[in-house]
Amino acid sequence: QACRDEYEITDVGNKFPLNLKDNSAYFDLPELVEAGVDSLKIEGRIKGAHYVYTVVDSWRKQINGFIQTGKLLDDGANLHKVFNRDFTNSFLKGNLTKDMFIDNPRDHSVKHALEKKNAVSIMHIEDIKKQLYADKNVLGATLEDKIKDLSVEKRKLVISFSGKEGEALIVRVAIDGADDDLIIVHSVSLLSAAGKIGLDQSDIKKRFKNLNTDAVVKEFDFSQLADDLHIPFKEITQIKNKVAFLLNDSRDVIAPVELPKLTRYPKINDQPSLSILISDEKDIHLCDVSDADVYFKLPESFKKDSPKYIDLLNNNPRLIPWFPAVLIGKDYLEAVKILQKIKVKRIVSNNTGIAFKAFEMGIEWIAGPFLNTTNSYALLTLKEELNCAGAFISNEINQMQIKKIKRPENFKMLYSIYHPILMMVSRQCFFQQTVGCNKPSIEDGCMLKCKKATTITNKKGVSFAIDKQKGGYPSIYNHEQFLNTEIIQDLSDIFDEFFIDLTDIGSGSKAKQDKIQLIKQFQALLAEADSNSNKTKAQIQLHNLIKESTNAQYVQGL
Repeated sequence: QACRDEYEITDVGNKFPLNLKDNSAYFDLPELVEAGVDSLKIEGRIKGAHYVYTVVDSWRKQINGFIQTGKLLDDGANLHKVFNRDFTNSFLKGNLTKDMFIDNPRDHSVKHALEKKNAVSIMHIEDIKKQLYADKNVLGATLEDKIKDLSVEKRKLVISFSGKEGEALIVRVAIDGADDDLIIVHSVSLLSAAGKIGLDQSDIKKRFKNLNTDAVVKEFDFSQLADDLHIPFKEITQIKNKVAFLLNDSRDVIAPVELPKLTRYPKINDQPSLSILISDEKDIHLCDVSDADVYFKLPESFKKDSPKYIDLLNNNPRLIPWFPAVLIGKDYLEAVKILQKIKVKRIVSNNTGIAFKAFEMGIEWIAGPFLNTTNSYALLTLKEELNCAGAFISNEINQMQIKKIKRPENFKMLYSIYHPILMMVSRQCFFQQTVGCNKPSIEDGCMLKCKKATTITNKKGVSFAIDKQKGGYPSIYNHEQFLNTEIIQDLSDIFDEFFIDLTDIGSGSKAKQDKIQLIKQFQALLAEADSNSNKTKAQIQLHNLIKESTNAQYVQGL
């Protein structure tokens, strides 16, 4: 809620905000049309119907107008009449300044109307407010008129069957309560006297019960159908399909997709191993503390043509590169250069662009936790399409949901048991509004050079860490760490690797943990995996070390 409203087309992997500065609407539609974009996702959570209708209607008019004329409309007046916090195109233009933040999260529409009319006197202000509210009511009335005949309820049908020997079977479909038939279908074959097998009402009901349309059968009527008759069941099915076709506005009904049953393949290793994440050269000595896999977190931004991370990774073969989720423009190109020049057999990638490059280069890759993988079919797709060797399973699903996942053949499943909980990442500077920053806007050097950390505390006394690493985006982290020690005993038979994040990112002003001690305790936790006790010694020690922690999602799930 700290930033002004912005409408983002996230489906195309970039941001195209709506700019309404100086009451002119700017939509970056030419690029979208040229790119062949099929759908737009308009951001705007917890908003009312008027807001949704007005914003979507504005986009619809712009798109239709541009397709027809090649020109953009300049009228954005209606958008100023619904809830807004003013508008900006600063994300699109890269002009990330202090005034992107607002102190008042309330509706800006009244303020805009008063400023536009230069209202000063009390009477003038009241007149403008009344006119604005009247305009809003007109928008509401327009919306109500458009949706008055719409309903999300399924139509309730009455299906009647009639006929006697030597005649066609007639199927009539009517809306419950209506006088006229909606659909009438005749059989091609004529009804004949039943032999061993005759028409059975229960069989007919079974065939017509599920029409896969926006209608549901409320009642069947067989009162006009004579007894002991026969017609091929194949033809009954054809009649049912024709009824469904006509109910679906004479379009073929798409049957539900039957997903193939997957095989649950065994683990690669019997005993799960430990892996750790570091992001600082000072922590490389942790490689000597344990035989765990050590991942090295690369930043989101790189100095152009710098050999720093290439040399670091080539000189420390124990380090496994960990690529971040967000890599924009030149930073993505620099990340690709690193991938091309390092001598590694395996990487972890939270970015599918880097994953695709690794696939092309024949480098084994693991899908990182920010890809948020939640189901068996996602794992299979990653393996079949991108030759993925393993994946972190989402921390948002619970124990029972995890249990249902079926791994592909020769595929690793990993799970993070300890990490900071990331709440928000932004290109905006959070320090301008908290501890302060002398720069009026974010400059090119800010991303690479700035390193700051602080905490903010809400009115309930809960503190959140604000963190900015060199080469990283400003981020906000929850006051609690994610710590799930229970999964070691619950699901060790499912996972090949349990992961802990030992970076200092997201700790804010909290005291830093002794990383060697943490590694030893987590190793002890894995060693106690087969223990029958409710709480092992290592579990107790870890919860004593990590005071503020949660594993609520492991219990609640999605």
